[in-house]
Amino acid sequence: MRWTLKAKPETKEVKALEEALQVDATVATLLLQRGIKTYEEAKHFFRPSLKHLHDPFLMKDMDKAVVRIEEAIANKENILVYGDYDVDGTTAVSLMSSYLKTKHNLVYTYIPNRYDEGYGVSYKGINFALENDFSLIIALDCGIKSVDKVAHAKTLGIDFIICDHHRPGDEVPDAVAVLDPKQEDCNYPYKELCGCGVGFKLIQALASKEGKTAEDLTEYLDLVATAIGADIVPIDGENRVLAYFGLQVINSNPRPGIKAILEQVEKTELTITDVVFIVAPRINAAGRMEHGNYAVTLLTEEESDLAEKYAAEINNYNLERRETDKQITEEALNQIKEQKEQERLTTVVYHENWHKGVIGIVASRLTETYYRPTLVFTRSGDKLAASARSVKGFDVYNALEACSEHIEQFGGHKYAAGLTLKEENYEAFKQAFEDEVSKTIDRNLLTPEIHVDCKIDIDNITPKFYRILKQFAPYGPSNMTPIFMTNNLIDTGYAKCVGEDKTHLRLTATQPNTNKRFVGIGFSMADKFDIVSNGKPFKAVYSIDENEWQGKVSLQLKLRDIK
Repeated sequence: MRWTLKAKPETKEVKALEEALQVDATVATLLLQRGIKTYEEAKHFFRPSLKHLHDPFLMKDMDKAVVRIEEAIANKENILVYGDYDVDGTTAVSLMSSYLKTKHNLVYTYIPNRYDEGYGVSYKGINFALENDFSLIIALDCGIKSVDKVAHAKTLGIDFIICDHHRPGDEVPDAVAVLDPKQEDCNYPYKELCGCGVGFKLIQALASKEGKTAEDLTEYLDLVATAIGADIVPIDGENRVLAYFGLQVINSNPRPGIKAILEQVEKTELTITDVVFIVAPRINAAGRMEHGNYAVTLLTEEESDLAEKYAAEINNYNLERRETDKQITEEALNQIKEQKEQERLTTVVYHENWHKGVIGIVASRLTETYYRPTLVFTRSGDKLAASARSVKGFDVYNALEACSEHIEQFGGHKYAAGLTLKEENYEAFKQAFEDEVSKTIDRNLLTPEIHVDCKIDIDNITPKFYRILKQFAPYGPSNMTPIFMTNNLIDTGYAKCVGEDKTHLRLTATQPNTNKRFVGIGFSMADKFDIVSNGKPFKAVYSIDENEWQGKVSLQLKLRDIK
């Protein structure tokens, strides 16, 4: 790994914040690195409040969306709540439909089939609306690029309200209302909401017409926090407030569907990381292995017994997904070895029978072994379909664009994309992609990088310091878990390889001139044992967390790398 120490803030800024907040230099540095410079900003950061949420009517078209929904309720129109099949989409549909059903009986949901219809608004979905007499579709986490489909729906007498967070194209659909803070002419102050977050702003606006505030809508925040974690949006500004209070709901009074998922795991208090690795994969598994409708059914169920039944079904889909992606990952790694492609600058693999629902996960897994731009292909109808994943700092979308002569269709962003091509173009594309990456990638990007917030000594780690660190949560993009670096560490002689297969490293670290010592755990770091054995000095990068063992709680170092 490359270790990159973040730039130190100006000394006078650190001093000023130290004095204003009565904290030490390390805490002041961490705050400044996160853009927090004043007492007021720190107060908002450490003490989130639902009063800090922006007025939803600052979002372009919000007034039009509210008027159209109120009109539909007054006229007893059928409303179709439509959303994508991933976590952000299914939580958004669950949120919007369950809220609207408290006002109106004629509310139904629609999730497109991942394999039959694909991502976003589909003609099949519009035909379903037509055949079943829906005059209003509310599209969540999709729709911003569905110009032709929204125009088609309009000719059939079906109105659209779009709630999306993806970047718009050159043309915006001619819908009744388009709610997307990323529109250039939208002056909404916070641009990084997820799809479910935009949906929450709409119900916040609707509720305000009855004199209600965000405090009256906290029961929906477990869904919003789940979507924020799963969609990997920045956890700053409004998202931090929504995630903070959403986690409180998840840990105290979650909806029956989320409670049923949590009963399958042994966790007393969930962090946003737990939501990402425990709740989100199960919700996602429904859309990957069967149909996103299963996720919506679970998340909107009000009876505990039924929620437990649905959660068990979804857990089975997740187990199936896990087995499938594990098997495909092994087959893909073998393919790389058989074709002697270990030294290439890209990974491009293909098998016609690989499950389309998990190829994105497999692409991510492959980058753990071969850290380089990666594409995993499978057959989809008469074409080949792929999921692409990149490495930090390299724009895979641009690389695909340079190979577009071999591609039928592609879309995505800097680090993740999807594409289709004709089978006869596969080998030519594979070579063109390798050539393009070889030409354009900085070779340093092929070594994983770890960003270190600051250097500290063992003596800096105290219970008070950790209590303040805990208040930095919830962590995520724009506010990642603080990573520290300490030089001149020595193991006290207890280092050993642990775990069933002895792949993990456990050590007890100290420094000269201190009596303090901390246990350090390095997952999959048994190969570093020789570096720390025999009393040799070493340096480490790590985060700090708590370890509970036989009723005793102690601080420990979660090792990220050792040199």
